[in-house]
Amino acid sequence: MFDDNEPTGVAVVDLPPLPDGWTYRTLGDLLRPNGLSYGVVQPGSENPTGIPILRVKNIRRGRVLTDDVLRVSRDIEANYQRTRLKGGEVLLSLVGSVGEVAIAPAISEGWNVARAIAVIRVVDTLESSWIKLCLESELAQHFMHIWQTTTVQATLNLRDVRQIPIVLPPKRDREAITCVLGALDDKIAVNGQIVATSVALADGYYEKFSGSIDLGPVTFEVVASIRGGGTPSTGESNYWDGGIPWTTPSDVTALSAPYLFKTSRTITDSGLANCASQLYPAGSIFMTSRATIGAFAVSQMPAAVNQGFIVVVPPRDELRWWLFHEMRSRVDEMLNLANGSTFLELSRKNFKAMPVRVASPEILQQFDAKVAPLHQRAAQAAHESAVLAGLRDTLLPKLMSGEVRVRDAEKVVEDVT
Repeated sequence: MFDDNEPTGVAVVDLPPLPDGWTYRTLGDLLRPNGLSYGVVQPGSENPTGIPILRVKNIRRGRVLTDDVLRVSRDIEANYQRTRLKGGEVLLSLVGSVGEVAIAPAISEGWNVARAIAVIRVVDTLESSWIKLCLESELAQHFMHIWQTTTVQATLNLRDVRQIPIVLPPKRDREAITCVLGALDDKIAVNGQIVATSVALADGYYEKFSGSIDLGPVTFEVVASIRGGGTPSTGESNYWDGGIPWTTPSDVTALSAPYLFKTSRTITDSGLANCASQLYPAGSIFMTSRATIGAFAVSQMPAAVNQGFIVVVPPRDELRWWLFHEMRSRVDEMLNLANGSTFLELSRKNFKAMPVRVASPEILQQFDAKVAPLHQRAAQAAHESAVLAGLRDTLLPKLMSGEVRVRDAEKVVEDVT
């Protein structure tokens, strides 16, 4: 069993130096007996009265999402008691999005996990929260990346999981670091609730205001400017890394809230001039139209897009959120209009021809007065969370290596929370 005072060592090369009193161990050294297993291999079809199991899609940004779980037959789940959850276990994704980490919440007691997730139970003298931080760290993620196999899709096996290096400071340091980063996580979680509540309220208002309005002859093309995007030549270096945000579908599908503040890539003025995208104004509605159809973001800054989008530019501000909610409520229809042999795509032609609910100026004004402040508050919370997450990602490796001491990090966190 692990003891803070036990002499330790880990057989992994090129590990960065640690402060005095800190050491490394492999994850395998810190497990309870049978403390590392993967879950249900063949869950079968959905069983409405079965046992919920968590999949990779349920682990995102350090938290477990419990609103869309698969339920499997109790007879099938009974064969996997080793991974039946009690709450408090560390969960690690092994397939696809390798390296997603979370702690099983209390609500998941009695649930199970899919084959693509490892359930990690550490010894009683070590905190699950610390193991989660270690697995999220740049060091552990680096080893998971180089050890994963990618023949069909990214996969990490349990043998390599056991060899992941875990940083072990004295208990007082572990608790202090966990507390500092936990303050950021807590604030991010509160903001997440603000976003979810605000967007849900806005959806409710749309249902109320649009419920008595029928679809008529007016189409999206009539009420707004409908555009698309493109990609500058990747072989022209002077087209890239400029000051213009350039949006890809992955920028939007990765969002936890439908507000776009930054993009992973940028282009130059020359790049913009040599692609099919315009520089769309802040407030434009970006909707993915290929493969994943119907992921949305309202751009918070002027931005260009690639060819995977339909862009709706409202002619006036009070129409923006009406069109946004109208589009979100019509995704199933859009999927029926999509076609393609390699992947589904909704053409701009088909989208433009879709009829749209037309509200009177009075209804639009009333709706916007209710909904615009909700989206403004949600966007503010989402932006603050992005800033806090960036700070957390910056502090995590520095705290885990001892480069930044807890008292200095506490001052930084106090200033932003």
